[in-house]
Amino acid sequence: MGPKVYLNGEFLDREAAKIPIFDRGFLLADGVYEVVPVIRGKMIDVEPFLERFDRSLKALKLPWPMPREAYLAMLRRLIELNGVEEGGVYTQVTRGVSFRRVFEFPEGLEPTCMAFTFEKAILESPEAREGVRVMTVEDIRWKRRDIKSIALLGQCLAKEVAVEKGAYEGWMVEEGMITEGVASSAYIVKEGRLVTRPLSNSILPGIRRKLLLELAPKHGIELELRPFSVEEAYQADEAFLSSATTLIYPVTEIDGRPVGDGRPGPVTRRLRELYVEAALREAGL
Repeated sequence: MGPKVYLNGEFLDREAAKIPIFDRGFLLADGVYEVVPVIRGKMIDVEPFLERFDRSLKALKLPWPMPREAYLAMLRRLIELNGVEEGGVYTQVTRGVSFRRVFEFPEGLEPTCMAFTFEKAILESPEAREGVRVMTVEDIRWKRRDIKSIALLGQCLAKEVAVEKGAYEGWMVEEGMITEGVASSAYIVKEGRLVTRPLSNSILPGIRRKLLLELAPKHGIELELRPFSVEEAYQADEAFLSSATTLIYPVTEIDGRPVGDGRPGPVTRRLRELYVEAALREAGL
């Protein structure tokens, strides 16, 4: 028996989980998703996850497939069934199955709801200790990047370009300014100040970003919420990225150029320490 997944009210072996070809998620990418980190067997950042998931569902006029507490109970049960100690849980809701392939939203559909777990080292990893390489890539995505939509072809193309050039991540560029990472939020540090783009339709409202921006000023780290250019990133003292299952990774090289002295910087290291401490407290450790 393989890992269990959740699909429309059932916990199934992943090989047994099937979705009809007429599901609008498959045909039209008509759906949203989320990834929640798991540390020591427990989900963290739960309330921000619920808030962002609700926001994305509302943006696409999608209903919750079940009450929120029931949704959390389902995710916790799935983590338990698969014995995940560290990693994450992915969950997705689409508009459901319609035998009419139309662009408008058909009425009366039952949403398709699925979830699966995965294992990944979050607290300790070589990337967190040593840093990662980033390549700048053109941002070719749609204009509602604030919705965590399952339509991710633009990100896939950008990631492929970055990986082909030997980078861990791509930082997407629009009109000379960095928007965000392919699958992460982007930051630079200059003279001790943390710089990242303010929220708008141009970027996803990252949950790790939200929590880091709450932690930083509490610990004497000055914030600048503004766009920054590729050239500024080249000249930064430090740079880093954040996402659900990286928490914070230092960026030590951008487009083949070392960031600062080419090693993880003190602000980046301190923010990761603070975030990990907060995550462990939430996990009850």
